[in-house]
Amino acid sequence: MEKPGRCCYAHAMDTARTADFRHRAEAAAEAVRALFDPTPLQRNDHLSAEYGADIWLKREDLTPVRSYKLRGAFNAMRKVRAANPGQGHFVCASAGNHAQGVAFACRHFGVRGTIFMPVTTPQQKIAKTRTFGGDAVTIRLTGDYFDDTLRAAQAFCTAEGAQFLSPFDDPDVIEGQAGVAVEMLAQLGRAPDVLVVPVGGGGLSAGMTAYLAAVGATTTVIYVEPVGAPSLAAALDVGAPQTLPRIDTFVDGAAVARIGARPFEILRNVRHRDVMTVDEDRLCTTILSMLNVEGIVLEPAGALSVDALKDLRDRIAGRTVVCVTTGGNFDFERLPEVKERAQRAAGVKKYFILRLPQRPGALRDFLATLGPDDDIARFEYLKKSNRNFGSVLLGIETTDPANFPLLFARMEAGGFPYRDITADEVLAEFLV
Repeated sequence: MEKPGRCCYAHAMDTARTADFRHRAEAAAEAVRALFDPTPLQRNDHLSAEYGADIWLKREDLTPVRSYKLRGAFNAMRKVRAANPGQGHFVCASAGNHAQGVAFACRHFGVRGTIFMPVTTPQQKIAKTRTFGGDAVTIRLTGDYFDDTLRAAQAFCTAEGAQFLSPFDDPDVIEGQAGVAVEMLAQLGRAPDVLVVPVGGGGLSAGMTAYLAAVGATTTVIYVEPVGAPSLAAALDVGAPQTLPRIDTFVDGAAVARIGARPFEILRNVRHRDVMTVDEDRLCTTILSMLNVEGIVLEPAGALSVDALKDLRDRIAGRTVVCVTTGGNFDFERLPEVKERAQRAAGVKKYFILRLPQRPGALRDFLATLGPDDDIARFEYLKKSNRNFGSVLLGIETTDPANFPLLFARMEAGGFPYRDITADEVLAEFLV
C-alpha cells in the first residue's frame, strides 16, 4: 500500500499554521450555512464495485448554484463587508459558475453587483446569472475573449470604487472553498485515504489541501487537470505560475491559462506523480456514464475527478476515496458534442476522406464493404478531385472498435483509398 505523501503538505502546513487557516476555514463553512446545508457526501456503489475501492462523491454540483464557486464568492464578500461596511458594490468577470455565485451572494447581502461576461457567453448562462442575482446585479457583455472582459471589469472597478472579486486568486476565496474539506471530514468521520480534486485556477484544490494539512491529515491528494489546460503541471515544472500559450476551453470550469499565484503558494510542493491530466474526449464518456447509469448531471469540470479513477485503479484499490464533483451546470445543447467526443474516445466512430471512383456502381460497391454493425453517420460529397475520383467526407459508427481494422481491409481490397482524419485536429476542425 502506498505511504501517505506528507511531503506534499510541508508548505501548505506552514501557511495554514501561520494564518490560522483551520479556524478561518471552519468559520467560513459555518457562515455559509446561511445559504445552504452541507452538500451530500454519497457513497457510490457502482464506482466502488468498478474500482474495488470505497468511493464517495462530494456533491458540490448540488449547491444552490450547482457549483462550489458560491462558497468562495460568499466568503470573500462577507469578509469585505465586515472590514468595510460601506462597500456595497461588487464586480467580477466570469462566463460561468463564478458569475452565478457572485450574483447569488449579492442578492443575499443586498448589495449591487456588476458582472462582466464575454459577448460570446451562451444565453443559458446569462439567464441563470440574472435569475440568481435578480435586481441586485447588472450584466455587461464586453469583449470576445475573457482577457478583454477581465480588463474591462478591472477598469470599471477603479473608476467606480467597487470591489473586485477574483474567482480563485484571493485568500478569502481559498478559505471559502476550503469549506468543502471541512464538511467532508465531518461527514465521513475521518480523513479519506485519497482525495481526487479538479484543478483550474487552484482555489478549491489549494483550500482543501491547506485544510487537510492544518488538521494533520495524511490523505493523498490527486490533482486533476484537463489535457488542454494543465496550468498546475506547467507551474510545477518551473516553480512558478506560467501562462499557457493555448488552452482547450471544452472543460470550461477548469480551462484556466494560468494558475493563481496565491493557490500555487500552497500547492508548490505537490508531487508531480500526484498531478494527472484527463483527455477531453475520454472525459465525455464519463459525463454520459454518470448521466445514464447514475442519473447525475455533471458539467465537464465536475466529471474530472470521476474520470481520473480510470488511471488510478492500482493506487486506490481497497482504499477510501473521495471525488469532488465540482459542478453540474451542463448545457444540454452540448449533449450531441459530448456524445460525438465520447464515441471517438471509445473508438467506435471515425471520420475519413474517401476517394470514390467516378463510375456507375461505385457507391454500391463501397456500401458492400460495410460490416453488419457499421453505420454511415456522415456522407458528404466534397468536390471532384479529378475526372476519375471524387472526395467524400465519411463518418462511420460501429459497435466495437475491432470492427474498423476489418472494414479497412475490405476497403483496401475493394480499391477504395481513404484517409483517417479522426485525430487530425486541423482537418477535423474545418470538415467535421
